[in-house]
Amino acid sequence: MNKEVNYKNKKTYNTAKLPIRQPIFIVWLIWLLSRIMLIGKNYKVEKINMEGLKPPYFMLSNHMYFIDFELAAMGTLPHRVNNVVSIDGYYRRPWLMELIGAICTRKYTRDMHLIKSINRVLKRGDILSMYPEARYSPCGITSYIPDALGKLIKLNKAPVVAVVHHGNYLHSPFWNFRKKRKVPFHTTMTQILTAEQVKAMSADEINEVVKKALEYDDYRYQKENGILIKEEFRAEGLHKVLYQCPHCLTESKMNSKGSEIFCTACNKRWTLNEDGTLSAQSGETEFSHIPDWFRWERTQVEKQIENGEYNFSDDVEVYAFPRCWRFIKLGNAKITHDIEKGFTLEGHYNGEDYLINRSPIEMNSLHVEYDYCYIKPYDCFDISTEKDSYYCYPTKENVITKLAFATEILYLKSLERAKQKKTAVQK
Repeated sequence: MNKEVNYKNKKTYNTAKLPIRQPIFIVWLIWLLSRIMLIGKNYKVEKINMEGLKPPYFMLSNHMYFIDFELAAMGTLPHRVNNVVSIDGYYRRPWLMELIGAICTRKYTRDMHLIKSINRVLKRGDILSMYPEARYSPCGITSYIPDALGKLIKLNKAPVVAVVHHGNYLHSPFWNFRKKRKVPFHTTMTQILTAEQVKAMSADEINEVVKKALEYDDYRYQKENGILIKEEFRAEGLHKVLYQCPHCLTESKMNSKGSEIFCTACNKRWTLNEDGTLSAQSGETEFSHIPDWFRWERTQVEKQIENGEYNFSDDVEVYAFPRCWRFIKLGNAKITHDIEKGFTLEGHYNGEDYLINRSPIEMNSLHVEYDYCYIKPYDCFDISTEKDSYYCYPTKENVITKLAFATEILYLKSLERAKQKKTAVQK
């Protein structure tokens, strides 16, 4: 059972606030600012099967970088849009986020207030924008999309538009977003379901359509479109997602510099070519396609879990975010992640111990950040409850990508066990 942190100020930000309807001057202001931010960039926003479509509708998008919002704004004018935004997006600016009609939530929690807010937006005839993956893409490919999305769409009976951004990840990869690459952007906005289709389909059928529409692979897109990234720093940071060496199988000993990624345990090196492919500098090229390496790492974690070998523990430095104006330093704490209990965070603050537990079935994904800009520029991950968020900086190096894999795998296995148990009871 959780024992929350003993704050002197017990107030937390109220994520249950219903969003305001976006003022029309804000709609035009966002469009104007986005247009200005896109000056000098090569971009195209293409609308497909959108003729005659007017709000209300769901707008579901993949997520690469902040520029996603700017490109989406090019395609939604003059309509009002309410975006679902993680609470860290409110940092030092909750008044602004509330003014633009944002809907606040804490990542990977069971937020029933979010469902009410979404229903409110659609009922008053506006666009509900959300990012089902709930994260920046770590490797330029589709991340986990929860099945609950189909139920949410079915409940509201609104049309669905899929927004897929290509090039945004290549321009600002999550693992090195500070250094930009010169890459063209291509965004497609496609109506994938009408209101009538939503009414006629089951939640599972809706999920299948949505997941297929949101499939993407930015490295494949780069190769197919002949895009060359010539910046010499193009591989720097890539080791944060490609953390396990496929040659010697050592974890967390990968590093990168310039256009190279290499293992410090066995010294094998690969070059990230201008076309986005990898080439080993000696011996076999295990993976020429970066997403294949990334997916292989996931299978390694899954094997460890299936064999009962997975376990993680570390000392972490914790910063909490109960409100929106500052992160509160809680000091050092102990965190464990295992197959049975999931995440357990134990620490001491303001004269009392605290304990936060999130079981595998309670978290379908993990919020990770590489070089987090709001606190300090190092890798961290966030464990949230309905009232608070705990940003944990591990002592161990290059472990957060594996933690994200393990969180998703453990959730899916727990979900499957729950379904089997339910089926057995019904029989």
